[in-house]
Amino acid sequence: MRVWPGLPYPLGATWDGRGVNFALFSENAEKVEICLFDPDGNETKRLAFPKYTDEIWHAYLPDVRPGQLYGYRVSGPYDPQRGHRFNNNKLLLDPYAKSVVGDLVWDDSHFGYEINHPDADLSFDTRDNARFMPKCQVVDTAFTWGEDRPPRTEWHASIIYELHVKGFTRRHPQVPEAMRGTFAGLSDPAAVEHLVKLGVTAVELLPIQHFLDDRHLVERGLCNYWGYNTLGFFAPDPRYLQTAHLGEFKTFVQIMHNAGIEVIMDVVYNHTAEGNQMGPTLSFRGIDNASYYHLVHENPRYYMDFTGCGNVFDLRHPRVLQLVMDSLRYWVSEMHVDGFRFDLASTLAREAHGQFDAHCGFLDAMRQDPKLAEVKLIAEPWDVGDGGYRVGGFPAGWAEWNDRYRDTVRRFWKGDEEQIPELATRLTGSADLFDSHGRCPWASLNFVTAHDGFTLADTVSYNGKHNEANREDNRDGTDNNNSWNCGAEGPSDDPEVIRLRARQRRNLMATLLLSQGVPMLVMGDEIGRTQGGNNNAYCQDSEISWVDWESIDDADRHFLAFVQHMIKLRREHIVLHRSDFFHAVFIPGTEIRDITWLRPDGAEFTDEDWADSANKSFGYLLRGEAGELHLTPLGEVQPDDSFYIAFNALHEAVNWTLPSIEVEVAWRLLIDTASENNIGAAGPVFQPGEAYEVQPRSLVLFVRHLETEPAAAGAPGTSAAAA
Repeated sequence: MRVWPGLPYPLGATWDGRGVNFALFSENAEKVEICLFDPDGNETKRLAFPKYTDEIWHAYLPDVRPGQLYGYRVSGPYDPQRGHRFNNNKLLLDPYAKSVVGDLVWDDSHFGYEINHPDADLSFDTRDNARFMPKCQVVDTAFTWGEDRPPRTEWHASIIYELHVKGFTRRHPQVPEAMRGTFAGLSDPAAVEHLVKLGVTAVELLPIQHFLDDRHLVERGLCNYWGYNTLGFFAPDPRYLQTAHLGEFKTFVQIMHNAGIEVIMDVVYNHTAEGNQMGPTLSFRGIDNASYYHLVHENPRYYMDFTGCGNVFDLRHPRVLQLVMDSLRYWVSEMHVDGFRFDLASTLAREAHGQFDAHCGFLDAMRQDPKLAEVKLIAEPWDVGDGGYRVGGFPAGWAEWNDRYRDTVRRFWKGDEEQIPELATRLTGSADLFDSHGRCPWASLNFVTAHDGFTLADTVSYNGKHNEANREDNRDGTDNNNSWNCGAEGPSDDPEVIRLRARQRRNLMATLLLSQGVPMLVMGDEIGRTQGGNNNAYCQDSEISWVDWESIDDADRHFLAFVQHMIKLRREHIVLHRSDFFHAVFIPGTEIRDITWLRPDGAEFTDEDWADSANKSFGYLLRGEAGELHLTPLGEVQPDDSFYIAFNALHEAVNWTLPSIEVEVAWRLLIDTASENNIGAAGPVFQPGEAYEVQPRSLVLFVRHLETEPAAAGAPGTSAAAA
């Protein structure tokens, strides 16, 4: 086979229509070989790279075509105490591989040292692991995108839906069996229709880049279902490809865009699947361990670990930073994705001595990149290291997961005291965290549930975790759930418990969708998905995690209609998703405040009210004139409606006095979470100063009603529960 010098760029395997250029970074290697394999996994050629330029090993193979399977062997010093772990007996995956074929079969030969040797990782293993390794594949990236146009939904108008590619369709009866659990399944009209009818503007996919199932999980008959164990940052994981072709993912993106839905990827650049010094040698460790990983300065045999996963990708190194940036640009340019959610993003911003730096190389590179400036960037703003909790600490242009929102909302609705002051801040976009440097309320990505933790149904059904299926004696997963089982642990046939749980679900969902910031829903919460109290289902590729579409009952369908109604309401009214913060100030040129906090008796909140730790009832008035315009159904641009929202987390009903804001303005009831009868229909009209009985543990929403509008059915003063 002919071997030409080729070029040191671009990195990876690049088909140019005549042959394939291979380029691999390794600062400390002494020799690099490429191994070619036939479709059965048999090694057919082993060729040394002829050139080494600027720390890049490269070769051009004019006789190689797309579809060729390959891997690398890299020679160099094996000296763990200096940070070097080269072992050319190990077949290594290309960090830039665009496609990976086959599964990793766990075997002791994957480790660079001899398992159970007295010298542990200082020993050296000579076994060849190639037959147990997946292989990289040369690809032709050509695809006809046609008129594909990203939706480019404005941040403030976004509603995100977090889902797992397999879990969403694995049990969907309308998706063909062969397509379930894949991008093809997500592209099926039945799956798309659910998302469109729900009204979300973006799907956030749990990790889809090539990842591994941890050995300890496989040996217990489990797997890394969530996928936070990445090894290949350019290749879609093959388990999600029915056709084994990249075009399947691109078609999925194209279909989502046609439906007006953006695609956001959850990405894991903070660590890799190779673990700590006792982990396997599968790619980066064998290519150049001292460059790719953040090692302990005093003893580079060991790895820094801010992630709890054994290692940390060292983005301080320019070539490692380049790999991450190249990967992100590839998914945007080649795959047309619309944004990223960065797992444990604080780790990516750690610089000298492991300290978080808002002006680190990674964040600065992201800020200036013209391609990435076009997409949505979401930080999970914490890791497990010292100083890693950085909510509110990321630069302008980033949204951040706001766990303080989740915890406060859950605590309020389960009846904890001393919640109202912080809840008021969270409802209005968390200005205490994000109102600086020109950031907007959308910087707060609000959620009450996420993949990690209880589902919405379980949040109102369990006081404690039930993770026995994970086979860790229920030790894994958080104990800080801020959940309440409404009087019975787990499934119940008590009608009162069932009714209260349904109300609490409506309370939590309504709060989320009425809050300033960007709401994130979790797959299946809208139809009552339960994990049986498991709050850490990361290893459960089973009915525990999959959406059970066939068990949806009338109560689930009713709640789905409620969620659809709330999303539609939010999308139609910009005052519910402003791009500016509320600060309880007068609108210029008027005597109208943008937001007013009110007691149940109609009086404004006082300092004493805010300081009352036992207070669990409050309301607020949002004025539609507060500086932002919206487009009416008739295409007119005008100030939005005004809304009045009342929260009652007490065990008893409260008589609520409706405020007076203008002459000839009354209030029309839109939502009462204590009732199941007023959803989607015009509610009764109430006069200013009239009392409305807000039921225990419920939320009520009114909209400004002009007396010239037609009255809804039901006499004024009739409660929603009675209507």
